[in-house]
Amino acid sequence: MFKLRSFIMNVLLASVLVPTRVRVSALRACGMRIGPGATVFPLCFLSNTNITIDTNIITIGPDTFVNSKCFFDNCATITIGADVSLAMEVMLCTSSHRIGAADRRAGVLVEAPIVIGDGCWLGARVTVLPGVTIGDGCVIAAGAVVTVDCEPNGLYAGVPARRVRDLI
Repeated sequence: MFKLRSFIMNVLLASVLVPTRVRVSALRACGMRIGPGATVFPLCFLSNTNITIDTNIITIGPDTFVNSKCFFDNCATITIGADVSLAMEVMLCTSSHRIGAADRRAGVLVEAPIVIGDGCWLGARVTVLPGVTIGDGCVIAAGAVVTVDCEPNGLYAGVPARRVRDLI
């Protein structure tokens, strides 16, 4: 069942041949919570398509825009607010590994949810790591790697991302 669901979500529904309205409706039917007016462009990838009603839900708020080739590692919950814009190739990574022993540095798997507040804009190829909350009204500059929480209404840039300035 897992492989079939992955094929449906990451091949069929990710196709550029599938109209946006059909893609969004089908993703809802597969367990994603997608608000009215939200757009999910083609070629997005959901790494854990074993979504159930109670766990690992992806929520995309109303009027949110998800551009092409975004990556959702939803080993834990991903919550995206209303009026958010995700540029192309944004990566939302809810899992990682602890540093292991010398014989295998990728140790125990750790999972933590990601929350993106209302009105945010994440630029191209932004990476958000497990457990991060991005406050309402933030802009995350292209290529930034967000490793810690972002306070509301700030411009964050760099690797790791740091608050560059306040936004009004």
